Amino acid sequence: MTTPKPTPRKLTDLLDAKFMARLDSLDVLSRKILQGKLQGERRSKRRGQSVEFADHRAYVVGDDLRFVDWNVYGRLDQLFLKLFLEEQDLTVHLLVDTSASMGVGEPSKDRFARRLTAALGYISLVNNNRLTVSLFGDGVRAQLANARGRSYLPQLAEMLLTTECDGFSDFEKACRDVAAGRFGSGVTIVVSDFLFKQGYENALRRLIGARYDLYVIQVLSPQEISPELAGDLKLLDIEDADMAEITVSSSLIRYYKRNLAAYCKELSDFCTQRGAVYVRANSADSIESLVLNYLRRVQLLR
Repeated sequence: MTTPKPTPRKLTDLLDAKFMARLDSLDVLSRKILQGKLQGERRSKRRGQSVEFADHRAYVVGDDLRFVDWNVYGRLDQLFLKLFLEEQDLTVHLLVDTSASMGVGEPSKDRFARRLTAALGYISLVNNNRLTVSLFGDGVRAQLANARGRSYLPQLAEMLLTTECDGFSDFEKACRDVAAGRFGSGVTIVVSDFLFKQGYENALRRLIGARYDLYVIQVLSPQEISPELAGDLKLLDIEDADMAEITVSSSLIRYYKRNLAAYCKELSDFCTQRGAVYVRANSADSIESLVLNYLRRVQLLR
């Protein structure tokens, strides 16, 4: 008797097909490549049939008049030259938390993070960017490395849909492993709740560098943002089994919310001061709105 083959995993198990169709028009943007590699006429890597506008600069005598933006001249009565983005072999690294704490919340932080990873991974692969996705707990536990092209979409889906969310987190070890394997230039994106007892500072410092834009996406559940608890409770840490007994009152809830807001601000400030971009998301938020709107506003996507 032959054993039936398992049904292949598909990204449509995580993402709506209509949403995926809208992702086809997006690409990942590296601000550092954009700032450092503006020059004359080049063809867009993504569309391949017309030059890809990136920015303007003032006209200088001797510049090629073909690149003057006459629409701007008509409005401002000044000459500006169109600049175009040089074609680059963009590398995208996604580092995604799959430790036990990500399974907390309704809707699940883990489900939200995997759907976001599926969307960003899909955008990267359909645009022929080099993609590495690393799922971590106590270090990197699953990885799709150096992938390029649509043929890797089933492997991405398989990894995202089969890797367990459990165990404790060693964020610094995961960042050390990912940093050691990076090459070229591009974008590194970390998706986690960032609720690490050992802190995040030393780990994130390993990912900050001249060749990579760093995006930090913190995912929290509605219950973490605004808990609805009362009375005498025993709290158990889902990762290391530490226990604490507390009496929940309205004043304690206010104290908790102030501490959470301060912690998130510290993380945001840490990122901003080092040229990284911080994004906070609620696991009840719409993935579609986050990707199609907000991540474009912060220039992760275009």
